[in-house]
Amino acid sequence: VQLQASGGGLVQAGGSLRLSCAASLRTFSNYVSAWFRQAPGKDRNFVAGISRSGVNTYYADSVKGRFTVSRDNAKNMVYLQMNSLKPEDTAVYYCAVASVEPFAVGVPKNQYEYDYWGQGTLVTVSS
Repeated sequence: VQLQASGGGLVQAGGSLRLSCAASLRTFSNYVSAWFRQAPGKDRNFVAGISRSGVNTYYADSVKGRFTVSRDNAKNMVYLQMNSLKPEDTAVYYCAVASVEPFAVGVPKNQYEYDYWGQGTLVTVSS
């Protein structure tokens, strides 16, 4: 199983980036997916998550209204559209997938509940 994140880079404050995550999972649609980020010297934190169908999305308060998570199960892809970027958004961004109970509500916010991880892509926002 492999997750490949891409799309990071250097952007000025107020700018936008779109991250992509390609998953080599035969049953990708059975997994919830999420984006986490880790700034230098800090813990890895939940940013956004999406249900198996893509209908329900969840966000950290710090990115709500600026970031949008989406997925394309036909292509085994997850995306994170990031708008109005701020210097405090600077971090390595990771995509992850988790197998949850069929009737579970929401997505896990705890990184240890995720089964597979991408390698991370660096986002740097300059002021």
